Amino acid sequence: MPSLRPAALFLGAATLAMTYPIYAQGDRYYASIHDLQREPIFEAREADWRNGALIYQVIVDRFGPPTEEELAAKRDLYPAPKRLLSWDQPPTRGTYNRDVEVWSHEIDFWGGDLNTLSRHLDYVHELGVDVLYLNPIHQAYTNHKYDAQDYKEVSAEYGTRQDVFDLAADVHERDMKLVLDGVFNHMGRTSPYFQEAMTDPQSPYRDWFYVGDDYRMGYRGWVNVANLPELNLENPLVQDYVFATSDSVVQGYLRGGVDGWRLDVAFDIGPAILDDLTRAAHTARPGSVVIGEIWNYPEEWIPAVDGVMNMHLRQILLELVQGHVSGPRAGRMVQTMIDDTGLEGILKSWLILDNHDTQRLKTALPETWQQRMAQTLQMTLPGAPCIYYGVEVGMTGGDDPEQRGPMRWDLVSDDNEDYVFARQLLDLRARTNPRSRSLRVGDFRLLDSDKLLAFMRRTDRVAETCIVIANPTNKRVTEFLQIRESKLLGSLVDVFTGKEIGQMANTVRVTIPAQTTYVLFPKIDEGIEYSPYMRVR
Repeated sequence: MPSLRPAALFLGAATLAMTYPIYAQGDRYYASIHDLQREPIFEAREADWRNGALIYQVIVDRFGPPTEEELAAKRDLYPAPKRLLSWDQPPTRGTYNRDVEVWSHEIDFWGGDLNTLSRHLDYVHELGVDVLYLNPIHQAYTNHKYDAQDYKEVSAEYGTRQDVFDLAADVHERDMKLVLDGVFNHMGRTSPYFQEAMTDPQSPYRDWFYVGDDYRMGYRGWVNVANLPELNLENPLVQDYVFATSDSVVQGYLRGGVDGWRLDVAFDIGPAILDDLTRAAHTARPGSVVIGEIWNYPEEWIPAVDGVMNMHLRQILLELVQGHVSGPRAGRMVQTMIDDTGLEGILKSWLILDNHDTQRLKTALPETWQQRMAQTLQMTLPGAPCIYYGVEVGMTGGDDPEQRGPMRWDLVSDDNEDYVFARQLLDLRARTNPRSRSLRVGDFRLLDSDKLLAFMRRTDRVAETCIVIANPTNKRVTEFLQIRESKLLGSLVDVFTGKEIGQMANTVRVTIPAQTTYVLFPKIDEGIEYSPYMRVR
């Protein structure tokens, strides 16, 4: 049982100190038995960098523009029919090249590499990013690199394996992490392993793939794509190559300094093999992250992976802002997902709004208010927000390959309203913001509402309580809401407008304009003689 002893209680933003008997355990003091029980939970969550991290996704070829001298030195790396385009040329859909059996837009390049990327690490860091995630960098024929020839080698256009480890070191110097994209369900048709398997029936690589007359192409390709022969991941030798041994692909990069893997089409790999791979990753680098690209309902995929790319929650948000699902129903669906999956896994799961496989946010949601509401909810709901490069400056792009254009550095400007809004959201979520703790690791509590999406994120510290109220309708709404936080008393302030909303007995009557989101925190007055928070924390 905790002991009672007098202590000085420092009240954070209230700058109020007093002596009062409170619960204590060791050198730590608590205002109540509830704080004593809950604080270790939040401490543990906060200590795990994977919880609520802010992710920034980059296509290496399209992020850091090369100089003319750098391009001249590497033009030979793009032999015809590959094309090296200028940075201001947008990607466009091409034709199918039957000589190499890929689409022409799959072999258009812009010349970015790991070194040109490293020149922009300060920009990424200044956004408040915790994790830099790279699209595939494996040796491959195409620009997207999902057709790996050898996972252990880096595509020459991007650099070398040592360049990856050097990049990881540079990332770590900025207190960030580096995550790679693992495409382990299939390789590329030009892989020497696959080429030997198809030409030599006695090859040891024959059983690395699904080869035989039972398959229409003579082998099994992922979704019947000729360029993507599937790996036989049940084969122990394939497992040794991919993840099972200390010098395997997964473990080798982790031991070299990389911090985790995002696994392509992880739902095709299946829970059993994912579980083995994740255990191997944690053995090689304790605390590393494995995130599965799983479009399914997330329940039961965790802990086979540490978290999923939360496409389920993404779809709920898109349906909400497009008017296809009401705020209260969206809230109930979020609560059900958390209840079924568990909050700990959801906190590690990446919440995306767009990426290299979808239309860019500004194209998919043409109304500015829709974009703003979706982005705000992405930053305030449980999970690790994953930002696709260029979203913060309002880049547009339709279906593949239009959404994969070169980074628009010309849009990084304080005159750009998209950039200004994104920075405001990112600052709200940044670790340097003391109130971001609730958004990163806080519990989720749904608030009862008739027309709105209303929820709160809370920790063991009342000043960190965040209440989010979204009105996706086209009419102003006034509602009476119950605030589910026993320590909260006083006014709430919206971080966007500074609007102050009074509350009494932990209820509020709020009027919120159409198509608007409030993000509310408690108003804590500095230096006053009285505070309702003087005996709570």
